[in-house]
Amino acid sequence: MSDPAYPAARAIAPRIQAQFAHHLAAAAVVDASLTLPAAADIEAVIDAAFWASLRREEGYVPKISLALLPPGRAVQPLLFEHSLPLASGALVKVAPAVERRGIHLGVWRENGELRVWGTTRYVPIFSFVLEVAAPGLLVVKHHRGEVGKFINIAVLEGDQIKVIDEAASSLPDCPSLLTSLLGFDTRTWPGGLNVLVELAVSIRAHGRGGSLLVVPSVNDEWLESIIRPISYAVQPAFGALSDLVRRAPDEQDGSSWKDAFRETIDTIAGLTAVDGATIINDHYDLVAFGAKIVRRRGSPTVEQVVVTEPIVGGAAETVHPTRLGGTRHLSAAQFVHDQHGGLALVASQDGRFTVFAWSPCEETVHAHRIEALLL
Repeated sequence: MSDPAYPAARAIAPRIQAQFAHHLAAAAVVDASLTLPAAADIEAVIDAAFWASLRREEGYVPKISLALLPPGRAVQPLLFEHSLPLASGALVKVAPAVERRGIHLGVWRENGELRVWGTTRYVPIFSFVLEVAAPGLLVVKHHRGEVGKFINIAVLEGDQIKVIDEAASSLPDCPSLLTSLLGFDTRTWPGGLNVLVELAVSIRAHGRGGSLLVVPSVNDEWLESIIRPISYAVQPAFGALSDLVRRAPDEQDGSSWKDAFRETIDTIAGLTAVDGATIINDHYDLVAFGAKIVRRRGSPTVEQVVVTEPIVGGAAETVHPTRLGGTRHLSAAQFVHDQHGGLALVASQDGRFTVFAWSPCEETVHAHRIEALLL
């Protein structure tokens, strides 16, 4: 029996196609061979991936990524002698072979029918990519040619659709982390990587929740908002990450640099699983972890924050910090309220991720919900 239609696929396909058309028009000067995917093909891929995400193969959830592109556009593709049907059953069966990071199932029309032709690690810029993140949770994305995280376009979870608002990067007080995740920050580090983006992804990945504070390196006023002594102060500051950022890799050691970068990112992100906040300065030196945040003496208690999410149709709300989560969110909001030069990144165990930054325009703490960008 064929799977029933997934209504969200049909609802979102034309909007996604329009967004790709916008990007491809701008990219035509770079690569005139780029092809706009048909709305019907986008719908079919989303539909098949959704039903595959709800199935199990020997008890495992299928974690797959599908890319709409002909095999001729791939580099060193792995081609199946007999292509597979674009159907949930076939996708679930092949999922164990393609779960590793960076492997995509290639999908294109064969004799008028969409088929899975094989796998590829190379995806041309602005190609349609769909990733199954969890049961019923799909992410539509593309990349702009740089190495690093793909840029999310839309997130579908059941009947809920979130289309990323790229215009959010031009709003006042938009932090550089958010701009990077939206794909418009050109100030990336070697290899197309961005330190805070990679830290945010790694913090969210360990699934325990955590807090990361980014403090100024020019002064230690932030200590007024931390209970001392700090249980796990680092002395001298751990500078492995800042050393890597300063040392741009050349062609010979680029691979080893990226490996060291990933390992160091995961090391620091892993510290956020300890109760308390991990602290780095704006040079990315690790200062402490397990730190307890306290209201600065003489400072009022934070009573409200402005909350936004960079999705189309999302409206700003003014809420009490506890509406965003528990004590971790409240303490992060209080820290930024007291230390305007600081930044707080907070991950919840359920996958929600919030960046707290001071808004000089609104003169209040601004909470940016960015989990839709990190999937």
